[in-house]
Amino acid sequence: MSTVYSILATILAYLIGSLSFAVIVSRTMGLSDPRTYGSKNPGATNVLRSGSKAAAVVTLLLDAAKGWLPVALVVWLGKPYGLEEGTVALVGIAAFLGHLWPVFFKFEGGKGVATALGVLLGFSGWLGLLVLLAWVAVAAIWRYSSLSSLVAAVLAPVFYILIGGELWDFHAEIFVAILVMSALLVYRHKLNIQRLVEGKESKLGQKKSK
Repeated sequence: MSTVYSILATILAYLIGSLSFAVIVSRTMGLSDPRTYGSKNPGATNVLRSGSKAAAVVTLLLDAAKGWLPVALVVWLGKPYGLEEGTVALVGIAAFLGHLWPVFFKFEGGKGVATALGVLLGFSGWLGLLVLLAWVAVAAIWRYSSLSSLVAAVLAPVFYILIGGELWDFHAEIFVAILVMSALLVYRHKLNIQRLVEGKESKLGQKKSK
């Protein structure tokens, strides 16, 4: 029976992750669809290019929340139903994949940075905080959102394996989930990597370079 619960939790996490809040928030606030301007990426950074900081902040928080909530629910409520770390890992990946390829939005999703952070916060508040601090530090120095995201993606599994056993318990299933998310984050930033190399990447607060 625990297998059935695990499958149901994973499917539900994917559906929650498929809520593209960049599009939903933009529509609610009367803004243009973020898939039609800037980087065309339905994420908080691109919503910021609409000129509405409030919409960008709300999008960021909701995208993070949809990654955190399914993981947190399994952690808090799953054990009586036989849901252990394997299901926690699957639910985290499912929510993240829902953001990347949302079933409700023609499988056209964002890059998953905020949602991945939410998943990490669900795995461990300390882990999520460390990765967030790494993102903020890189952004403050170089002011490239994409570079900050790439550095954070690389550091997430490093932090998890190096500090595992100190601030959180190490679980192989969680580690694999973090590796998968990190690899997909880097893949989704391939065009950003190219622009960074060519010196054409937009900085935070700048409009998208043509």
